[in-house]
Amino acid sequence: MKQVAIAESDQALIEQFLDAMWLEAGLSRNTLMAYRSDLEQYAAWLNSQQSELSDASRSKVLNYVGHCVTSIAASSSSRRLSSLRRFYRYLNREGNISEDPTSNIDSPITGRYLPNILSEDAVEKLLNSPNSTTALGVRDRTMLETLYATGLRVSELVQLSRAELDEAAGLVRVVGKGDRERIVPVGQECLIWLRRYLGGVRAEILDGKISDDIFITKRGKAISRQRFWQLIKHYGLSSGIGSQLSPHTLRHAFATHLINHGADLRSVQMLLGHSDLSTTQIYTHVARARLQALHASHHPRG
Repeated sequence: MKQVAIAESDQALIEQFLDAMWLEAGLSRNTLMAYRSDLEQYAAWLNSQQSELSDASRSKVLNYVGHCVTSIAASSSSRRLSSLRRFYRYLNREGNISEDPTSNIDSPITGRYLPNILSEDAVEKLLNSPNSTTALGVRDRTMLETLYATGLRVSELVQLSRAELDEAAGLVRVVGKGDRERIVPVGQECLIWLRRYLGGVRAEILDGKISDDIFITKRGKAISRQRFWQLIKHYGLSSGIGSQLSPHTLRHAFATHLINHGADLRSVQMLLGHSDLSTTQIYTHVARARLQALHASHHPRG
């Protein structure tokens, strides 16, 4: 992460806040890192305005939000304001400030985001793209199969351990955001690849090293999120789908294809680990938009 210039007192307040969020709310490492990034960017901006976190006024916050809206996406601006709200509520509660400067500030207007969804044929091409005659190809194919079969977040996928997979039952135990635990089925096709990979290929990659992680590198370490991101972009290109893919693309495809085939929204919510049903509802809009597009393309009066 790029270093930003912020006051020492601001850095101390940020660390105090992050420690409290970890202890009180049990937020995940990734969420805490996002808070740190948002707050340090804001503190750096304040520093450029000869101001600090503890004396920022409502007008300063508004000016910062305006600065963000002109330089980053509205959704990112909204997320940064959300970080500031939680931070200043905490400072107000702890007596560091007498008034919350984020009170009565509306979030930037964001349109409904409809993720780009791969068709089932495109997913099939992507899954078939690794060279499964090699050990690393089998590992990559198994990772893609697992991601599409379970809808896991990439952080959840790369952190899977042997103890969290029940091959006999065909289930994985996942600890997601906020340390919430859920049980997700993996399906028969994915199980075939997991058994092939775990039955000998993984040991070949480890070459005598010991690891409890399921998906590992030749160094015996868990594959990183960044490396898997690179791999999925590589396979997107080699399969002819394109480079605009991310691990989240298969999570979107998992949810949308389930709904297209009749799954109810509550079940999909549980499988994805969403705390709020409204987050899952985006996939009904995606499915509806896809049906409308098909109708317009193929119906004689479309």
